[in-house]
Amino acid sequence: MLDLDAPAAPTALSVSRDGGVATVRLERPQAANALDRTLWRELRDTFRTLDAEAGVRAVVLAGAGKHFCAGIDLSMLAEIQGMAPADADGGRAREALRRLILDLQDVLTTVERCRVPVLAAVQGVCVGAGLDLVVACDLRYATPRTRFSLKEVDMGLAADVGVLQRLPRIVGEGRAREMAYTCRDVRGPEAEAWGLVNAVVDTEDADELVAHVQDVARGLAAKSPLALRGTKHAITYARDHTVADGLDQIATWNASALLSDDLTEAVTAFAEQRAPRYAD
Repeated sequence: MLDLDAPAAPTALSVSRDGGVATVRLERPQAANALDRTLWRELRDTFRTLDAEAGVRAVVLAGAGKHFCAGIDLSMLAEIQGMAPADADGGRAREALRRLILDLQDVLTTVERCRVPVLAAVQGVCVGAGLDLVVACDLRYATPRTRFSLKEVDMGLAADVGVLQRLPRIVGEGRAREMAYTCRDVRGPEAEAWGLVNAVVDTEDADELVAHVQDVARGLAAKSPLALRGTKHAITYARDHTVADGLDQIATWNASALLSDDLTEAVTAFAEQRAPRYAD
């Protein structure tokens, strides 16, 4: 089995912080930010760390260079194909492959589990596992020429790390099926019309796109962090449960959150006509 926790170099991610906003950038532009073993491992480690940092109120996820992410790295695919030598026990080899797939799924679920909003700034191509990654985020922003696609069927595979489960909840089942079956490109304006992205930013400059998304993130970071975390959790919980379950969950959450200082501060700031100041 490929060990995602094994030490690997060089570091393939960068993290910067500006106030309550952390920006995570995929740093493999020479490979169009394809996800190799290092990136998979560091994505999980990074989002676990950010989730635990009280001062982080929003995260921006971006890719260095011309493209956001070209999917899983071919070298890692070769490693996966080499997991079952000819003389290996078939059952054990398949068990190891299943464990690896579950582990890769968990990496992307770590992004979704991050308590604070995660905003993706997507330029260039966003293919395969790159799309798996962005649909695990809360909000997505693109340029007019951004290209989203699922290529797995054309490679003789079924996508297996989250996109087939999350994408239909975002764009609807029919459109998700179209993307998965045809493997065609969906560009920025169409992605916006489908609801895949929240907005298309009128630029082809990746830095301008990231700056725009960071501005959105700063607006979120100024809000009650407890209220945002509770809202994110409630929406994700409701997606996977019945309405009755969701109502029960949010009642339990607000039974404690309604007693927080954030509510008092929000009301006081409104009465005093000033910006609220919330503790982390």
